[in-house]
Amino acid sequence: MNKSTVVRRCNRTLLSCALGACLAMAAPAVLAQSTAATLRGQVSVDSAPATDAQVTATHLGTGLARSAQVSSLGNYNLAGLPPGTYRVDVTANGQTSSRTVTLQVGQSATLNLGVGGVAETGPQEATDLDTIVVTGTSLVETRTSEIVTYVTQKQIDALPQNSRNFLAFADIVPGMLLTTPPSGRETQLRSGAQGASNINVYIDGVGQKNYVTPGGITGQDDSEGNPFPQSAIGEYKVITSNYKAEYDQISSAAVTAVTRSGTNDFSGSFFWDHTDETWRKPTPLEEEDGAKNAEKVEQYGATFGGPILRDKLHFFLAYEAKDIVRPSSIRPPDAVDPATLPEEITSQYGGASAPFNQDVYFGKLSWQATDDHLIEFTGRQRKETGILGIGGVNVPTAGTALINDETRYDLRSLYSTENWLNEAHITFEEAAYNPSPITQATSNRYTVVDPNNPNNLTLEVLNTGGGPNFQDKGQKGWAFQNDFTFFGWENHTVKIGLKYKDLDLNAFQQFPPFPRYWYDVDESLTQPYRIQYTTPRIGREPFVESNNKQFGIYIQDDWDVNDKLTLNLGVRWDYEDISSYTDFRLDPTIAAALRGWTSIQNADYDIEDYISDGSNRSNFKSAFQPRVGFSYDLFADQRHVIFGGAGRAYDRNLFDYMAREYYGGAFTTYEVNFSTPIHECEPSASCIPFDPALLTPEGLAAYAAANPVAGGEVQLLNNDLKTPYSDQFSLGMRNTITLGEIDWNTSVTLAHIRGKDGIYFRLGNRRADGSFHEHESLGQTWGDAPFTFAIPGYGNLILADNGFETKLNTLLLSIDKPFTQASSWSVNLAYTYSDAKENRPNLSTGETSLFDYPFITDQFYRSTGVPRHRLVLTGIWSPGWDVTMSGKLTLASHTPKATNNCLNSPPEPEPNYLCFYDPYTPNGTIGYKQFDLAAEKRWNTGTNLGFKVRADLINVFDWRNWNQFEGNRGEQGGPPNPELGDRTGLEIFVPTRTFKLSFALDW
Repeated sequence: MNKSTVVRRCNRTLLSCALGACLAMAAPAVLAQSTAATLRGQVSVDSAPATDAQVTATHLGTGLARSAQVSSLGNYNLAGLPPGTYRVDVTANGQTSSRTVTLQVGQSATLNLGVGGVAETGPQEATDLDTIVVTGTSLVETRTSEIVTYVTQKQIDALPQNSRNFLAFADIVPGMLLTTPPSGRETQLRSGAQGASNINVYIDGVGQKNYVTPGGITGQDDSEGNPFPQSAIGEYKVITSNYKAEYDQISSAAVTAVTRSGTNDFSGSFFWDHTDETWRKPTPLEEEDGAKNAEKVEQYGATFGGPILRDKLHFFLAYEAKDIVRPSSIRPPDAVDPATLPEEITSQYGGASAPFNQDVYFGKLSWQATDDHLIEFTGRQRKETGILGIGGVNVPTAGTALINDETRYDLRSLYSTENWLNEAHITFEEAAYNPSPITQATSNRYTVVDPNNPNNLTLEVLNTGGGPNFQDKGQKGWAFQNDFTFFGWENHTVKIGLKYKDLDLNAFQQFPPFPRYWYDVDESLTQPYRIQYTTPRIGREPFVESNNKQFGIYIQDDWDVNDKLTLNLGVRWDYEDISSYTDFRLDPTIAAALRGWTSIQNADYDIEDYISDGSNRSNFKSAFQPRVGFSYDLFADQRHVIFGGAGRAYDRNLFDYMAREYYGGAFTTYEVNFSTPIHECEPSASCIPFDPALLTPEGLAAYAAANPVAGGEVQLLNNDLKTPYSDQFSLGMRNTITLGEIDWNTSVTLAHIRGKDGIYFRLGNRRADGSFHEHESLGQTWGDAPFTFAIPGYGNLILADNGFETKLNTLLLSIDKPFTQASSWSVNLAYTYSDAKENRPNLSTGETSLFDYPFITDQFYRSTGVPRHRLVLTGIWSPGWDVTMSGKLTLASHTPKATNNCLNSPPEPEPNYLCFYDPYTPNGTIGYKQFDLAAEKRWNTGTNLGFKVRADLINVFDWRNWNQFEGNRGEQGGPPNPELGDRTGLEIFVPTRTFKLSFALDW
């Protein structure tokens, strides 16, 4: 398979038809996760509700206007307003008054208005909308049942950052965590005890869900790239739980972002920032080596927007790029002394670098067709290449080249009247994930006997040649969604929506794609002691494609029972037709082998639950999701609001898991051993005298022809596979507290989230008597999996079932003082206490298998991906002179580490059947700490051109966040290890102290 086949082109005919259909709709519209805001309230004339008044909101940047007549009770409702600053005019009894307000993404704001010399009263006083508009600070949405936090444009622009990934600012939200491995080369957003794959990000109402590989959104698997140009993001909000019924394909947190649009004024910007190894402190590994590895990070981009037809048609363009060279260190494992290795090996140790390049393009057209009808077309393209798998024992040529491309188009239409709003989207998406070896050649793996292992296991000390990773995975398709909102029913906002999506998903992988030759450096560097390689298996299809069809429908009612109580009542239902799952037909010869396999006749499962004949499976139809919430405004002034809710949210099974029946076992894996003094083996078909011909492709093909393998590994999905979901419950209170003349916004929430039915893979092999453990009759419950008891004529049996679960009890606390011109500083504190548990260690960090037990149990362990305590404190200050300074402090307790506990097991030679999983917490109070600073100075040239210089200092105190800790609890039957939890090794989470310099122009 050629890499060029991975990047699939857009079907222009299909796209043209889809766009034309959307333009032709009589009542055009957005996706359910609407970014449009709603402004509502009551109009008073001389302190009495107005019965004949009109309210008009006009966007100050684009001229977009919306008008509404008040109801018989004096109420008005203006929906479908793009986020931004508006002049709100009210006319009654021949009199007019105006207010200027700012509306945030997806917000429902309340603004009571008065004419005739009557001051406006009610909730708008509490929210201080005028101040917020003038300063651009976020308006806190108090009367919502959702656990929601807004990330403002000011925070995105001002807070220190080491990357232009706009999702990085989500970690200032209680309950959110942006994870980065020690290499610093991949970022993923997580919430609570669930993994990154359970979130969803909606940009302009369009979900960015990754249906095939992990990471939550497309493009984030194995990538340090940005999912979207940060310069094109206006603001966003994060809902950590209890979202309304309009949100789909999610069981964790939701991020809803809105993009920038062109206005009636031409404007643009350019930025460039830079850092390299001379601008940072060395890592501990570099300190030990005595030299820094080469590193360079450059990010640059530009925006341009303005009117095509003033007040009617506007455009906005954005481009951002990354040119990165990351350092790596080629070195042996800590247990191996380099002085004991030959020069041929040690000469390849030292510094290395891995490049990464990304280009992201975004364009948007906004057409105000009529006063009631807004049409927007957006397009985005993301192209990136990088190198993975370099460092440790892997030399640069043994790495993996990553091609990660994505294209999305969206035609959005929004039509509004006084009593209803219709929103719709037609979208097209295509994403390709294609890692492949840099070197298209065999792999050489050099090993030594582990000096610290009593079983004389081998340790790899150097890997050269071809890399191990070859995949071709992606998604491509189109979608339509329509959402109708009716607010003509007094005190009710009813929303009904449906979605249809048609997707082609594909998956292929081969590990390894080229032969591996194993050499023991204490024996020979020219003659291997083992060869491993794969060949396609006859009758098995390694490349799988599935035409998936998704359908969703919901109804939501936001009911203002009175001026204090609001109820949010909704339910949604989702369905997905997965053709590769329902149409799968197990090879009859494999089915016969399974049915005749005596080892599973007395097993703890029924093999018929996994044998599919192409007609005995059905798609999951029970994804009903009730979602209810409430908010109670104690004094009807939006200053003290109690809120809460309960709901169920279904996610989806990744296609990468659903495709295992096809590509799992599609390649025959051969292992040929040659008996040597150190690596002895009994003569057999897989243990033969060394033949130099096996160093050639022809020799390997001849060996495979002489030793045919009939079967191979078999992976099967349960015929009644379900979709994972979470149940969410919360209760909290929001307060606006005035100290002096400054409003502080606080929120405290207790939440319980239970994730269920996560898919996992387990070993279906059983011993001759049907047992899993060797000493099951004696009480053995862990380890010694029966991998050698394979299917007769085939390999191991791997079964997929539902069963992974998470439990989270959490306290979320936030304190926010917004930035205003009158008070040009801000403080935001986010504290999270998490009691997180999982029934499989490392579940929250991406684990998908369980092989030490026959099946998952209801035994829960502390989550190995969630710190118990986490605090993020940020501040922004503008002392004048066009100077802005900001800081960010992050503190977290240690996350538990996965380990086993065998202390109660009898010492050898007795079996270790009393071992069990027992995660531990490393020693010390603080597990992670980082303090960042940023300062910016702007110069006004006296024209429309402005010039900015900015400096970011990341990890100011060069705090070392260590990653390696002692995990040995002690030998079997012996005393506990007193060093359990102590730091070992030199690996840290980067960055070390790093200085970054940025230059920018705007006009």
